[in-house]
Amino acid sequence: MFRTIIGLPTQFEDGFDGGYDIQLHNKKIDVKTMGRSVDPKPHYVNNFISYQSHFDCNIYAFCSINKKQNTFWVCGLIDKDTMLQKASFYNQGETRYRDNGTSFIMKAPTYEIQNHQLHQVDNIESIWQYIKHNE
Repeated sequence: MFRTIIGLPTQFEDGFDGGYDIQLHNKKIDVKTMGRSVDPKPHYVNNFISYQSHFDCNIYAFCSINKKQNTFWVCGLIDKDTMLQKASFYNQGETRYRDNGTSFIMKAPTYEIQNHQLHQVDNIESIWQYIKHNE
C-alpha cells in the first residue's frame, strides 16, 4: 500500500528483504504496519521489535490499517537514529499497560514510538520531501 501511495509499482518478493522494503534517493526505507480496529490517534504507538534494529535501514515509515473500515494510514516517518533515541523501550517479559486500563506481557524486546513523535505527513509530496532531504 505504501508503495502505491507514493506512486511506485506494487512489488512482491519472497524471502528476507535485507531489513528494508524500498530504496529511494539512496535511502533504505522499512515500512512497519499495524492492524487496528480503529483509526490511529496521535498518542497511539507503533511497535518495533529490537531484534531488527541492526538491519540496514535509514528511515521507518509507520503505517496503520483500520481493519473494520478497510482504510490505510501513513502515521508518519522517522529516521532510524531518531527513532531509537525517542522511542520507549520494553524488555521481553515486562508488563505493558495501555491507556484503557488493560495490560499485556511483552513477548519480545520492543521499541514503541507514538504517532505524534513521528514526522507528520500531510500529503504525498511531504513523504517524498522527507525521504529526499532526510539525513
